[in-house]
Amino acid sequence: MESSCPSTPRWNLDRPFLTGRFHQEIKGTSRFAADAKGFSLDSCSSGLENPIGCYDAAVQELIVIDDLLFALVGIEGRYISIKRVHGKDDAVTFQVDASMDLALQEFARRIFPLCESFLLIDQFVESRSQFKNGLVNHAFAAALRALLLDYQAMVAQLEHQFRLGRLSIQGLWFYCQPMMGSMQALSTVIQKASANNYAGSAVLNLLQSQAKAMAGDNAVRSLLEKMTQSASNAYLSILERWIYEGVIDDPYGEFFIAENKSLQKESLTQDYEAKYWRERYSLKEDIPSFLANIAGIILTTGKYLNVMRECGHNVQVPVSENSKLMTFGSNHHYLECVKAAYDFASGELLNLIKEKYDLIGKLRSIKHYLLLDQGDFLVHFMDIAREVLLKKHDEISVEKVQSLLDLALRTTAAAADPCHEDLTCCVERSSVLKGLSTLKDLDIRNVSDSNDLEEAISITGLETFSLSYKIRWPLSIVISRKALTKYQLIFRFLFHCKHVERQLCGAWQLHQGVRALNTRGTAISRSSLLCRSMLRFINSLLHYLTFEVLEPNWHVMHGRLQTAKSIDEVIQHHDFFLDKCLRECLLLLPELLKKVGKLKSLCLQYAAATQWLISSSVDIPKLEEQSDGSLGSERSKPLKSRNPSQAQKVMTRNSAVTDSILKFEREFNAELQSLRPILSSSSQAEPYLTHLAQWILGVGNDQ
Repeated sequence: MESSCPSTPRWNLDRPFLTGRFHQEIKGTSRFAADAKGFSLDSCSSGLENPIGCYDAAVQELIVIDDLLFALVGIEGRYISIKRVHGKDDAVTFQVDASMDLALQEFARRIFPLCESFLLIDQFVESRSQFKNGLVNHAFAAALRALLLDYQAMVAQLEHQFRLGRLSIQGLWFYCQPMMGSMQALSTVIQKASANNYAGSAVLNLLQSQAKAMAGDNAVRSLLEKMTQSASNAYLSILERWIYEGVIDDPYGEFFIAENKSLQKESLTQDYEAKYWRERYSLKEDIPSFLANIAGIILTTGKYLNVMRECGHNVQVPVSENSKLMTFGSNHHYLECVKAAYDFASGELLNLIKEKYDLIGKLRSIKHYLLLDQGDFLVHFMDIAREVLLKKHDEISVEKVQSLLDLALRTTAAAADPCHEDLTCCVERSSVLKGLSTLKDLDIRNVSDSNDLEEAISITGLETFSLSYKIRWPLSIVISRKALTKYQLIFRFLFHCKHVERQLCGAWQLHQGVRALNTRGTAISRSSLLCRSMLRFINSLLHYLTFEVLEPNWHVMHGRLQTAKSIDEVIQHHDFFLDKCLRECLLLLPELLKKVGKLKSLCLQYAAATQWLISSSVDIPKLEEQSDGSLGSERSKPLKSRNPSQAQKVMTRNSAVTDSILKFEREFNAELQSLRPILSSSSQAEPYLTHLAQWILGVGNDQ
């Protein structure tokens, strides 16, 4: 994440004498160059023209100690020079005059690693103190600067001892040894951090891993742990604001939680993928190792606090002295603080959504309307909207359908529901089978549909009509666009089944209306049996969908929601309920869904033809009614007693009616028989289909 930070003033870059590297960076600043320009030096510089080997060992020792004291703070001496390593900008090496006494050279070379470590650390402190390097690097550099102050104080004390004549080369080496391991360990960390340009959690992970690697050296390990602690203070302050206030105060983009400000809460009602809840705040790759196991809890805690703040519900986790995140030592106190913050935020948000926003009540209302739990309004709506919904989907006025829906809601028991005003309607542009293709997160087997083009032309409002629901924040976290789409797919399937049932009921009523007439010699009896079989099929299907699938799963979900501990558990239980209902309602089994669709289509064709089938049978005697005015007597006449032309007409029409009924019967039975092996095999892999198989196969056996 790009972060904005103040720019470094030009003078801080243009004037190298303000930094500690000018001795190595600026040519001609050594004492040799100063002497060449004619400057007078102190008496010690008068011997610079002579190699150190010209002096006896005692004098050489004094000169070497003096040079080493300079080298310890990164400054060249008279006979000790600093050279850059070719190809490595940050690497330096110390060199001695070749004529120096070998014993002194050996002592000097032993101390040089400490000098080199100082230079590396000093350079790191200067470079990482710039704004752009982030708060963790700033804190780490500040801790190193404090360490260097102690180090320089030690060098000053050694110089004081040297001026008093109490410091030998062996003494200098003795006093330098305790600092050697710590400084070299820090220089190793710094080299890795510089080479990889580490910042934020990467620096903390590096320090912690190095501390673990130095487990055998207590002094070095303690120093590295102290450095880690100092560097992490700034990071923990960011973490503290996140888990206690839900605010990311991260000016340099170092925190392991990223915020995508382009995603707004309003997108939950439109975005099918529900990216807001998953991607508004997300985990980065670089997570401090000591927080890796609870990173998800930390992310969730802040998200919960954010939701409450977006609701205008200002809640802050109670903070005490014991809950300050200033340390992450072996006592794991920080884990307890994070867990306590999570429990508080989770409980507060869950109570807010359940109590103030009545999540359970809203879900129950959706169940009433979209899962047809209370269908009195639907019966009235289907009566008054049937003519409109029989049109093609692109010819339907959604506004007119909405007005009819409002009328049905106001004139039925649904008017007592305070949530009925949130109910709206829409007309989709594709069938249920096509709509399932939007459910990318579910396992739906692809079944090629050869009737795609025909379906798009012949589809009517009865197949595409759907109810919708206005969901407001924060309930849209649970009932997102994706969840609402699943509700709508279930509703459309149920709605069309209800339509088929109503049409078959109308056909059955026609059959019951002619029972008093003498239908002997006609195909009405056979038609009545077929109608009864179709009704049993659609009633069995609706019974399975409502009483075997939706109701039991709803009660299971309702019980789980009552015991949920967090809003994420609520989302999980709700999504599981919808996915289970989709699968058990056959919507994720396209092969079965298409078979059921063909059966429903046959039922609708038969119901539409019932009026003609019956009228063609019972209206035949009306031909004789006109000749002698006696309907009953003519109907009771046997076919042989009628004149030949009338008898021929009766036989022809009866034959056509019988052929039509037999055709419907054959096709319906064939589809039922083809459904038998599919249901039998599927019920083994999908146990919930067992009940449906028993009902459907029972219808087939009756046939």
